[in-house]
Amino acid sequence: MSENETPSFGLFQKFLSNNRIFKNREVLRHSYRPQILPHRRPQIDAIASILAPALKNETPSNILIYGKTGTGKTASVRYVGAELEKVAASMSTGCKVVHLNCEVIDTQYRVLAQIAKGLEDLDATPSDKARAHIPMTGWPTDQVYTELKNQLEAAGGVLVIVLDEIDKLVKKSGDETLYNLTRINSDLRSSKVSMIGISNDLRFTDFLDPRVLSSLSEEEIVFPPYNAPQLCDILTQRAQMAFMAGGLDEGVIPLCAAFAAQEHGDARRALDLLRVSGELADRENGERVGEKHVRMALEKIETDSMIECISTLPTQSKVVLYSMLLLEEMDKKIFTSGEVTRVYRDVSRIVDIDPLTHRRITDLISELNMLGVINTRVVSKGRYGRTKEMWFDTNTKKIQEVLAKDPRLSEDRLAQVDLNRLRASFR
Repeated sequence: MSENETPSFGLFQKFLSNNRIFKNREVLRHSYRPQILPHRRPQIDAIASILAPALKNETPSNILIYGKTGTGKTASVRYVGAELEKVAASMSTGCKVVHLNCEVIDTQYRVLAQIAKGLEDLDATPSDKARAHIPMTGWPTDQVYTELKNQLEAAGGVLVIVLDEIDKLVKKSGDETLYNLTRINSDLRSSKVSMIGISNDLRFTDFLDPRVLSSLSEEEIVFPPYNAPQLCDILTQRAQMAFMAGGLDEGVIPLCAAFAAQEHGDARRALDLLRVSGELADRENGERVGEKHVRMALEKIETDSMIECISTLPTQSKVVLYSMLLLEEMDKKIFTSGEVTRVYRDVSRIVDIDPLTHRRITDLISELNMLGVINTRVVSKGRYGRTKEMWFDTNTKKIQEVLAKDPRLSEDRLAQVDLNRLRASFR
């Protein structure tokens, strides 16, 4: 390589010059918001009709929105919110929408501080005028609440607070935040507050006080999963913007839609499949995306998500999972929770962690099942009661590789496990 040659340009040259697949791959990202949301017009109209009183400076009803992941809940609410603010600005009506992700903002203090931050209009505030500012930590919660009320009164108009993943907030911090927010209107004179809660968990309301639930769920909207033809329409809309003309084989979009429809009608899953299929074809220097790329993408996404899921598990869950791998190594393709517990006790002693009770191990097994790492079923044993059977339906080699990266579960340490003795104990 000559001194004048730029190494980085040479390295990326072949990737930059190959532009035969994608026109704009960002269109296939979850963050992209299209102007038209196919098959969600009834839900969008329902949200808009509930929020419409805000344009007359009246308090809209609170809304709870349910639906599985990838059913368009957040995209629909953001679309309606943006339209509401646009119309309010043209009518000179004070109406603002603040969107919070409760997976990140999951305490009462952070929620209140973030709402106050969302109220600030820095462009409209003179630079020489003092600005009220709530720090992200340090104040008593009642002081934050009082300052938020003062800012709401100063701003006037209607504020719509969107709490996305509201179940995460409730499970972590309880329902005190919602209790305070649903009753804030009684402390306000010149402004009004409405709330929209978005959740994937239909059962999270079990954690709510009945008074909070009655105030929060004045209106409820359910987003059903997409079916395969609906997913085809969504992918077709995005594909026209994302891919070069003629860049997709005819069967690619129906296949992506079919795979995603099997997994609870998740549009995000369908978009990921289509995008990764295109990326795999692109890396092959191909000119078209074919069905083989969709199947390769499905395997890649499942493997990647499995690796990420297992690598972030707590140590106790990893030890329980490793105990299952040992049972499979002993040619037990289907095993019971009791058998897992027996092996777990040996492994926990070797890796030097405090052993859990059988009940707690069963809870961890249920979590692994929920994450899709294993499959379980409850089997009746007649007068002997019921037991939980489990098995792996994926290649366990990848799981072993991920677990081996944990220092406590390294091969050297687990070489102490006596498989012959364990086999004998199950005879």
